[in-house]
Amino acid sequence: MPHLRHPFSFDPSYGFTLEQLLDIKPPDFPADFAQFWQRRYLQTLKTQPVFKLEPAYKQAGFRVFDVHYQSTDDFTIGGWLLEPEYQDVHQVIMVGHGYGGREQPDFHFNIPNTAFLFPCFRGISRSRSPRVSDQPHQHVLKDIADPQHYILGGCVDDLWLGVSLLHELYPAAKEQTGYMGISFGGGIGALALPWDKRIKRGHFNVPTFGCHPLRLALPTIGSGSAVTEYVQQLGHTPDTLTYYDAAVAATFAVQPIHIAAALFDPMVAPPGQFAIYNAWTGPKKLFVLDAGHFEYPGQSEQNQQLLGQLQMFFGDWSKSI
Repeated sequence: MPHLRHPFSFDPSYGFTLEQLLDIKPPDFPADFAQFWQRRYLQTLKTQPVFKLEPAYKQAGFRVFDVHYQSTDDFTIGGWLLEPEYQDVHQVIMVGHGYGGREQPDFHFNIPNTAFLFPCFRGISRSRSPRVSDQPHQHVLKDIADPQHYILGGCVDDLWLGVSLLHELYPAAKEQTGYMGISFGGGIGALALPWDKRIKRGHFNVPTFGCHPLRLALPTIGSGSAVTEYVQQLGHTPDTLTYYDAAVAATFAVQPIHIAAALFDPMVAPPGQFAIYNAWTGPKKLFVLDAGHFEYPGQSEQNQQLLGQLQMFFGDWSKSI
């Protein structure tokens, strides 16, 4: 990777080579880690996929619907549904956003016969609520002392119930259900997929929440810095974080995964990203980005290469990765 000039007071590569990043292991975890998430998944699926769809507009070959659905804890999740206008739906993909939220859906994936759901996780963008801040440094701390009610667990619920919604709308596509998530959405996906076998394959782009012990020791300008400050003020790492480590969750995964991880990232430290990839126990493919959350020479070319891989990964399920 070429040296990148940057304005930060720390090195967003943290001195790690690619070889060192590929050697990072997940941390120790509670004996009941899997039971914690399996119980949560079964409890969440008791919530019925009550939803409302309203036609909004047409764009790029899609009928776009405004969508709202009920999630746990009486949160209403808002977002968009894209349904192909001239093709049958054989596949459904949910797309998770970064911590900056989402103001509109994406239309550039160019994956045929696919309906896309773009939900906004609780408290963010179309799912804003007076009960939780939409600012990342505050959102990430909501109920962090309580493993059962930590905001990230609720966001995982939102993802699982979005899958229920898609299966209600497109039952014929149940066996071709995918998930894509970037940054925050990638971390939530890594926490969610191992327990939800309805999701058959996934893609995470610069995913967060991986390997908390290492992540909290590295300076960033992202939401992780708020968690680090909280832990320092508390004087110890709350037990909650041991249950919300995406690298640990990855050790229970079986689905094929495609991960784009960066060598340089001031918001999501690369060691945490690679920890998720390294720990993933299902079939996996890695795309190495020069940088994440940062503009760099060659970025558009890498993004095009990545898009091409995703079109192949989600476009032909008969091929192994």
